[in-house]
Formats: sequence, structure tokens, C-alpha cells
Amino acid sequence: MKVSFYGACREVTGSCTLIETSNSKFLVDCGMFQGPTDSKIKNTEKFSFDPKTVDFLLLTHAHVDHCGRLPKLFKEGFKGKIYSTSATKDLTEIILLDSIKIQRKDLSSEASAKGGEKKPIYEEKDIEKIIKSFKSFSYYQKIEINENISLRMQDAGHILGSSIFEVWIQDEEKEKKVIFSGDLGNPPAPIIKDPDFIKKGDILFIESTYGGRLHEPKKEGAQIFKDIILDNIKRKATLIMPVFAMERSQEVLYQLNHLVENKIIPKIPVFFDSPLAIAATHIYRKHSNLYDQAAEYLINSGDDIFDFPNLRFTKSRDESMEINTTRGPKIILASSGMCTGGRIPHHLKRNLSNPNSHVLIMSYQAKGTLGRELIEGAKNVIIHDKIIAVNCQITKTGSFSTHADHQQLLNWLEKIKGLKQVFIIHGEDLENEKLAEAINQDIKTIIPEYNETYSI
Repeated sequence: MKVSFYGACREVTGSCTLIETSNSKFLVDCGMFQGPTDSKIKNTEKFSFDPKTVDFLLLTHAHVDHCGRLPKLFKEGFKGKIYSTSATKDLTEIILLDSIKIQRKDLSSEASAKGGEKKPIYEEKDIEKIIKSFKSFSYYQKIEINENISLRMQDAGHILGSSIFEVWIQDEEKEKKVIFSGDLGNPPAPIIKDPDFIKKGDILFIESTYGGRLHEPKKEGAQIFKDIILDNIKRKATLIMPVFAMERSQEVLYQLNHLVENKIIPKIPVFFDSPLAIAATHIYRKHSNLYDQAAEYLINSGDDIFDFPNLRFTKSRDESMEINTTRGPKIILASSGMCTGGRIPHHLKRNLSNPNSHVLIMSYQAKGTLGRELIEGAKNVIIHDKIIAVNCQITKTGSFSTHADHQQLLNWLEKIKGLKQVFIIHGEDLENEKLAEAINQDIKTIIPEYNETYSI
């Protein structure tokens, strides 16, 4: 067997791994590259393999860096099935439709600045083809793809519907079990269940987003969250939280619901300013069968875990602009989580220069993103071609991260018996190396290169 890497190698985005057996080819994820311009250029390039020859695809979850190039794959000839959970299918549809809007907006700005007109890397019709090609099934259900390959999904605990794939491959009279971690969650997390452990496997592909780094304890993060909100109320200030549309948004709503309904914080205006996140929340409600016991208990007791007094969902552009007219303390939740798109840049542009404002960053920030600049202490940033002074307070907390930290990754990996080979992906160089150093040296560990092929 062979494996080739076409993304998420020595970087966090663009997940795309091709497995070739003696009689099949399949992909695991096909995500967009995010961050620096030279990274984004990869999104427009032709695939280094022929999509027509790929038999099927395994989609671990619906974040754009894992699913964002799926329509492009179809556009270039892929005609196979996409295997995932039902929740992943539903979330993928809305995030791809949102991706087209962002592409068009970015291209329109480019055309205004440089002249000429470019098109998005795919259109709505390409997304329609994708959704029809999904084949969804439940966690723990083992299915046969063909006479040589069978697979099973387990819960990755990262976002709703996220999966670890176990794949049994019969190749040249030998069976190997290959495991794809996808993105592993940071337990215990509200709403979704903790990641499942895998008992046995021969070959592992594991993410390393937080290799070498530890999150602060959940209780400490919850205290920081509460203290910042109370301080914001005392100063009658604006608190801005950049959030990913899926999981982070719902988790923050869940935490705010707890604080408000238990009268730990006063009722102040909270604006949920992300059409995509609002749509994702509706999908979360649809798949409540995937919730953990605590969330199920609250729902069964009559609590709407995503709603509370003074919460306002701002879908339209006009509603979003009205937020600026609200006086006194307020909280703004807006995407994207890395501050690169959506409505968050507009709120940052308006508030970063105000010493009384506060930005709470709760997500991983990739190289080349506005969020990365802010947590690294930039004094000035460029938003919509304007230089903005950063005078407000910037706080980063890792306890809300939906990614496992270094120790959690190791604990998860060490439960797998029989491992002979590990590929470390979906992390930057330092994080990859830190995780590689900590893995049992009896296991062959590889940090793969982009566009390279390896034997497995």
C-alpha cells in the first residue's frame, strides 16, 4: 500500500490524504488551505492526483479545512461516495455554501483593487452533486465498502458528528487496520461526548495541532470566561469573541446560558452575529441524539441550551450593523474563529483601537491569520486595507479549544495496541516534532512532506 499527502503536512489546514491499495484508491478528507496567501493559492491549483481514479472518500468532519475542496474534487472528475455521519453531511452543506459567499466577497475585493474578475473555485451546482453523493451511517456500525475494505466510525469528540475512522484493508493477502484520528476533541466538553478510544491498529494517522502544548484546566478557563464578562459589565464595555460556527459557537452559548440562567452574571445584550453559526445551531438541535448526558438532562428538564434572556440572533447585515448603536456593556459572538472572514473583522475594525474593549480568543490561530497577529501582540493590523491600531485588551484561553492537547493526544495514542507506524499530520513543524519525540521510539514515526508518497 501507498499513502500520499496533499495537505495538512507541516501545517494545520488543507487536510487531504490519498491511500492506494492493490485494487482501490480512497481519500481521507479534502479540505481548504487557510492562512498565508501562498497557502491559499493551493486551493486554486489542480489536484496532484487524478480525481477520476479515486473510488471513495472518508470525511472525518465538517470544518472547512477538512471538507472545503470537496466540490472542486467533483468538478475535476470524482464520482465516488462520501462516507460520514449524518450530522457531518448536514453541516458540510451549509459550510460549503458559506464558503462560496466568502470566496465571492474576497474575489470582488481583489477585482476592485487589481482589476479583472475571477470566479470561485466551485459553484452551487457542484455542492448539489456532493450532497447527493454522501452515504451516511452511524457510529460503531461496521460496513463493507468492497471485498477488500471495510470501515467503522467512532466518535472523535471534536465537533458534532466528527469521526475517527477505523479501516480494515485486505491487500496482497495481508490485512492491515489503518486508523485516521481526524481532529480529536478536548474532553470534557459541553454538549458532545468525549472521544472514543481505539483498542488495536497497525497504522495511525494522527493530528498534532497542539503537540507539545497543554491547555489550562477547564475550571480555570471557565473562571477566566466569567471574570472577563463581569469585568466587561463593570466597565460598560464591548467584549468580542471570535468563534468558529460549529462547536465553539454552540459551546459558548451553552456556557452563557448556564451563567445567565443561574444568575452568575447579569442579563446583558449578547449578539450572536453569524448566519452560518445560527444555521449550524439549528443542525445541532436536529442531532440531539449525539449529545452527552449532561446536555440531554438539561433538554429533558425543559431548558433550551442555546437560548437565554437578552440573546439576539442577528442574521441580516442591517441587524449586524445595529449592534454598533447598542450602548452599555455587550457581548458579540461572530465568526470566523481565526478572524479571517465572516463578520468578525468588521467588529474588530471598529473596536480594536478602543482601550475599553476586550477581545477573547478561544480558538487555535493558524499562521498568517489576523487572529495569530493579535495573540502574538501586534500593535497594528490591517483590516479591509486599513491600518488599525490595537489598543484594546487581547486575552487567549485554550480551555475552550476543541482540539486535544499534547498529553491528551498521547493518552489516546497509547491506548492503541499493536501500532507499527504513525504519521503525524495537521500540525505546524514544532508541534509535529514535539509529539514525535514523545511517541514510543519502537513505533516508526513519520512527519510527512507535502506531495510526497510513502509505503505503508
